Amino acid sequence: MAASPKNSLPSTLTSEPIKSLSPVGNCQFSDEFAKVKLVGHFPVSKTSFVARFALPDSTKSLGLSTCACLLAGAEIDGNLEVRPYTPISTNADVGTFDLLVKKYPDGKMSSFLSGLVSSDDAVVSFKHIPFNIKIQYPFKSPKNIIMIAGGTGITPMVQALHAILGDEEKIIKNTHLIYGSRSKDDILGKDMLDNWSTGHADKFSVTHVLSDEANEIGEGYKKGFINRALIESIAPPPSAGSDVLIFICGPPIMYDILCGPRGEEEITGVLGEIGYSTEQVYKF
Repeated sequence: MAASPKNSLPSTLTSEPIKSLSPVGNCQFSDEFAKVKLVGHFPVSKTSFVARFALPDSTKSLGLSTCACLLAGAEIDGNLEVRPYTPISTNADVGTFDLLVKKYPDGKMSSFLSGLVSSDDAVVSFKHIPFNIKIQYPFKSPKNIIMIAGGTGITPMVQALHAILGDEEKIIKNTHLIYGSRSKDDILGKDMLDNWSTGHADKFSVTHVLSDEANEIGEGYKKGFINRALIESIAPPPSAGSDVLIFICGPPIMYDILCGPRGEEEITGVLGEIGYSTEQVYKF
């Protein structure tokens, strides 16, 4: 099954970047779970979809700061399952918010969400706690940001890109996304990323790295995995100091190989070997 036609995709996967910032502490969700209704389900590819949820107050936006995520909770097989999700919608959206979800065969929450249909019954809860608040825009104002993402690790990057590319002052001069996926059909938000890199070519570019692509690849694609040689060919060196900041988000093995475990402040792995410091690398 190929990706959905562009006219069937939600606006959050087709819109121009929108800078719509909200201060920390303004999110509609608190540290207590609140159930909300699913009001839209948009297939994106054979393995991904966008789930649109109503907000507690339909007259206001989500009010989430940039960057930050939510915790989703649902009763599945008698147990409360909780997973973090970063919305791909912005604070310009009123009354609803969108999550880009990739369905994994053994993923309890993603499988549960994929089976939901729009209903008057609220079965998914959300909350927002201090730990969900990440590095905040303008991210210490580096001249260059290198984003390294894998799979659904693209969602905080999309959140950050809305602010970066939607900023007319161009505080951050250059952003390059290195995005690892299995194949072209598996790239989440591909049309939007393509449009943004074309429409904002002066400050945003993308390199897709495909591990399992069987067909020929074109310009802008690499086969294999994200490695030291690729990073060094794109990112400014550690000697750039505060002019470079590297974001990383993806599966645990990506952290282990590239920068060290997510829960550890020390930068090890490939980025540590190159010489980047804790001030130059942010683990989402």
